[in-house]
Amino acid sequence: MSSELRIKKLRGSGGYIMASIDDEQQMKGNLGGPDLFLAPMGRLNTEIITKHFCNTCEKEFEGAPKIEYENPNEEVAENLILVEKGQYICNTCKSTIAEYREFRKEDEVKEIGEAKPVESVPQTTQVAPEPTVQEQPEISPQVQQVSTQITSQVKATEPTSVGSVSSIEGLDVYDENAKKIGTSRQIGIDSNQTMVLIILKNDGEEGSIPWSSIGKVGDIILLGNVAVPQVNQPGKCSSCGFVNNEGSKFCEECGTTLQ
Repeated sequence: MSSELRIKKLRGSGGYIMASIDDEQQMKGNLGGPDLFLAPMGRLNTEIITKHFCNTCEKEFEGAPKIEYENPNEEVAENLILVEKGQYICNTCKSTIAEYREFRKEDEVKEIGEAKPVESVPQTTQVAPEPTVQEQPEISPQVQQVSTQITSQVKATEPTSVGSVSSIEGLDVYDENAKKIGTSRQIGIDSNQTMVLIILKNDGEEGSIPWSSIGKVGDIILLGNVAVPQVNQPGKCSSCGFVNNEGSKFCEECGTTLQ
């Protein structure tokens, strides 16, 4: 693999940076689309950043943005440690250009277990040279934002205690095999008035997950089987679990042929 450095645009939720990266870093930032993203690349050295653009300022600046990070080294689930989290911050208006979180498994052989409950932890912020982002595109008009009236419904069905609906925004979403599949956006309601979790998938596209498919919610969101009686629902996709309108021949979420 070539170690030649190339200047690339790396996108964040509040702007982008221009940095000289190698092929390995480029592979990490490539989520399957035409753009490269900061989030999966980890913390970058400020010396390789040549420019940054802030969406709030609507202006490109020379040099690297300010980077603030902390190392909680906190066990957020069984066999999963939150090693570091931080932000790229605009030097002019102090807006966040990008955010990142880095996890590691204590034992690579073992699977990740149940997530720990959300707790407020004192932050010890440092200034240093490097982070990574989570992208947040526009939400499709087909999914309505959940109103305060359904907050009680979330409280009644959530697998683990969560302080509020907004507390899940920006959490990494992992499947049952401890593989990251995206980042949570918000709670939503689909066309069948079924509660879903809206996520930004690794490929940069928006997707939704039935709330009943969520196993645990802590500093991350783990998918898994919940002890809820399974009822055959007309139009429910056997592949992704999305509940389509009755009579649909193909799943609106993943395109699978419905039985």
